[in-house]
Amino acid sequence: RASLKPLKYKGAASEAGRAMQLMKKREKEREQLEQLKQKIAEDNMVKSNIDKKFSAHYDAVEAELKSSTVGLVTLNDMKAKQEALVKEREKQLAKKEQSKELQLKLEKQKEKKRKEEQKRKIASLSFNPEDEEEEEEDEEEEQDYPVKKKKLGKNPDVDTSFLPDRDREEEENRLREELRQEWELKQEKIKNEEIEITFSYWDGSGHRKTVKMKKGNTIQNFLQKALEVLRKDFSELRSAGVEQLMYIKEDLIIPHHHSFYDFIVTKARGKSGPLFSFDVHDDIRLVNDATVEKDESHAGKVVLRSWYEKNKHIFPASRWEPYDPEKKWDKYTVRVISAKQKLISWLFPQFHFKLESRWLCVASPPTLQAKL
Repeated sequence: RASLKPLKYKGAASEAGRAMQLMKKREKEREQLEQLKQKIAEDNMVKSNIDKKFSAHYDAVEAELKSSTVGLVTLNDMKAKQEALVKEREKQLAKKEQSKELQLKLEKQKEKKRKEEQKRKIASLSFNPEDEEEEEEDEEEEQDYPVKKKKLGKNPDVDTSFLPDRDREEEENRLREELRQEWELKQEKIKNEEIEITFSYWDGSGHRKTVKMKKGNTIQNFLQKALEVLRKDFSELRSAGVEQLMYIKEDLIIPHHHSFYDFIVTKARGKSGPLFSFDVHDDIRLVNDATVEKDESHAGKVVLRSWYEKNKHIFPASRWEPYDPEKKWDKYTVRVISAKQKLISWLFPQFHFKLESRWLCVASPPTLQAKL
């Protein structure tokens, strides 16, 4: 080998490189074909001889057992000896497999050394085809191992509170539900609180009474209880029902389905005072303090609907109007009637008072004006 001189190719360098590549390619294909043939042959041998291996293994164990057993032995001793022989046989087979694997590794190493020697010989030529070979190998590696795109890292300083977060949303929903339940319990406690309601049965003059109700009761519940109290003293109410009664609070006709709780929570206001206060003080607000919010309120009136239909053009029924929750009363209006005017209204119910500009005057019905 030392006497061998490097070959010199006298033709074109490009043709020499091409010829070398074709030779290497054919050699590589031949090796792959040989390996494939060897693998197929080994697989066929394994499949065809698998039964023989098992039978040979079994026969060898039986022969060894017969030769080592002399005379009568117990069944347990026989089983123990058979298990020991089987384990020994398996160890021997495992050693054979290991030796085969070792032999294959040695053959691979020899093949690798042979290829390295061949490359060394090629490198001693005047032309160097390794550049093109390396390019081909690089292309094959790129095809076999696709390049993974690197992901950009996350910036921990960026504010992400606006992004959806399942854990944060679940925590917020849990807190919201706890607050809702707490609020409902608090409202139920308020509704069960008792209040004393001062009212006046109005049939042209006032007759004050008081009843105790819960804040969660409706106006209908209140009128039912008030009717039970008033029937003892007023015969016209003995045959009346709740639907024939009206409740007037601060010059507003309150519907039966509303509850006291509704007015207390919303701090509702009427034409002449607050709707959320149901007790009465002696010092009702003065005219010059009408713009000042106070707890003082007028006693609500319980009226028969038939009486209201007959006297709705006469004070104080002329001031009453249905309650509208959308309508806001920013300022209270209080009508002050003198003792003389009250006497005239009592003696002559056909007259009613109206406020024109700043002067309080007496107006008579159109029929009486025609007579006059």
